[in-house]
Amino acid sequence: MITHQLTAIPARFNMRHFDQEFASTNRLRIEGTDNLLAAARAAGCRRFIAQSYTGWPYARDGGWIKTEKDPLLSSPDSGSRESFKAIVHLESTVLGDKAIQGFVLRYGAFYGPGTSLGMGGSALEDIKQRRIPIVGKGTGYWSFIHIDDAAAATLAAVGGNTPGLYNITDDEPAPVSEWLPFLAGVLGAKPPRHLAAWLGRLAIGQHGLAMMTTARGANDKAKSLLPWKLQWPTWREGFREGLKDRDQQVSGGATSQVA
Repeated sequence: MITHQLTAIPARFNMRHFDQEFASTNRLRIEGTDNLLAAARAAGCRRFIAQSYTGWPYARDGGWIKTEKDPLLSSPDSGSRESFKAIVHLESTVLGDKAIQGFVLRYGAFYGPGTSLGMGGSALEDIKQRRIPIVGKGTGYWSFIHIDDAAAATLAAVGGNTPGLYNITDDEPAPVSEWLPFLAGVLGAKPPRHLAAWLGRLAIGQHGLAMMTTARGANDKAKSLLPWKLQWPTWREGFREGLKDRDQQVSGGATSQVA
């Protein structure tokens, strides 16, 4: 079995130059996937699990919550075309290889320890400093997954019986206008600023604007087909209780009791 989780996403990146920031990750998703699949075939490996992403690649029409059966974008934004192409290549290559049992896991947005939305992470610090505004009406939907739940889903795929495509998300896709103020409140920060859509496009590019205004959330079949149960069924619980690692939680609790 091979599990392909390779990415090279910068700790802090410029949304306005999305494809440039994801260039190394795109190469891993194309060349890396091809090389690993070739190695799997040569070694007689029967199972291949690969990381993909859910949310922004889905078509931005129809309902706001998409499933694995829904189509992806037919015309990606100019700033994210290479990243979209890399995702499509990874998914089609893994699922189209008849010599293996292919599992493609479309993870939602990671949060929790070691991610940009964990304590000390760049995105969390930006939210604290009110550097991430709600653009337009903040109608773009995001699907989240705690990093521990993502790991558990990956382990479940190792023992799963049904190869295929899976959205790996929590149970509550939500618009930016809902989750961003909530997270700011959890962090004790002031509410996020608001930015007109046209101005947001200048600041974060067309792809960033789409993430804020037209991106779709996702539900998943994983909980019915994989031996997997969410520790954090909703980002509301996870943002309140799951941003720190366990050592920080224990240390914080002990300090509080002593005080």
